[in-house]
Amino acid sequence: MSKPRAYSVKAYSTPGAQSPLATFSISRREPTDNDVQLEILYCGVCHSDLHFARNEWGFTQYPAVPGHEIIGRVTAVGGKVKKFKVGDTVGVGCLVDSCRTCPDCRAGLEQFCPEMVMTYGSTDRHLGTPTLGGYSQGIVVSEEFVLRIPANLSLAATAPLLCAGITTYSPLRRWKVGPGQKVGIVGLGGLGHMGVKFARAFGAHVVLFTTSPGKSADAKRLGAHDVVVSKDEAQMAAHAGSFDFILDTVSAKHDLNAYINLLKRDGNLVLVGAPNEPLPVSAFPLIMRRRSFSGSLIGGLPETQEMLDFCGQHHITSDIEMIRMDQINEAYERMLKSDVKYRFVIDMASLK
Repeated sequence: MSKPRAYSVKAYSTPGAQSPLATFSISRREPTDNDVQLEILYCGVCHSDLHFARNEWGFTQYPAVPGHEIIGRVTAVGGKVKKFKVGDTVGVGCLVDSCRTCPDCRAGLEQFCPEMVMTYGSTDRHLGTPTLGGYSQGIVVSEEFVLRIPANLSLAATAPLLCAGITTYSPLRRWKVGPGQKVGIVGLGGLGHMGVKFARAFGAHVVLFTTSPGKSADAKRLGAHDVVVSKDEAQMAAHAGSFDFILDTVSAKHDLNAYINLLKRDGNLVLVGAPNEPLPVSAFPLIMRRRSFSGSLIGGLPETQEMLDFCGQHHITSDIEMIRMDQINEAYERMLKSDVKYRFVIDMASLK
């Protein structure tokens, strides 16, 4: 199979871990028969973008273009594309390809495919070059990895659903969170605020855990029934052994055992935050109450579409702060200080 031709688009890129992002020209492939080409309208800013740009995970190839919460308008489709047409509003999340044949792919769990191709930081199967993300004017993606966006949702506020949304929706659905259950959400950031919204929409009694007493009113506005300040031992002790499920969205060092002790028998603590260093877990709190501790990674394409449709039905979007493309370096520094409510989204028209 011959390589497709490439064309140039403007993007925000960094040439190295210590360099700020700035305007560069990058190459995209011309659409193949099964591809969808889109003009990017909005791109969310995920903490993973910062990790990747600064090579904090150790696999970044430069020049690097972050961005995997993409909302765009279809500008061209390949000859065999059936699901989309020019003018459609669509989304692209963390994945742009996979092997399509392994057990994970056949189960609609492409995020676990050993050959998954991430929106950035992988290798484009067609060009043989590193994949480049959504901080750009346009992108070309295989039809199977493009998602429909409900017409009633704000496009900018929908962008973070493609990562923060599915990351929190998936474990809540997998562990069948619903009415009659007491559910905890640890942390009120980009992930946590979506966890609160989804858990409330699923009908659970929602408790937000935070180290910041000042976040109580906002947590309740977002849907939490109660707020617990996790540094207050008396508040934590009052909830011992009472939770069916806890979703931990914190990426900093913290005490997992304090939350395991809050679970009922057979309760689950699921980690979706990604701390940089290992966190100790004591055996006896798990063993003595048959509790479970596990992790979860975004979601496959079928579940991501289900999540978007659910958001359309329940009018759920992310709380965002819109920025221009040239504000991204400042946004990264603010993100490190948790100075955003609750997700930055780039207006990609500002790149023009």
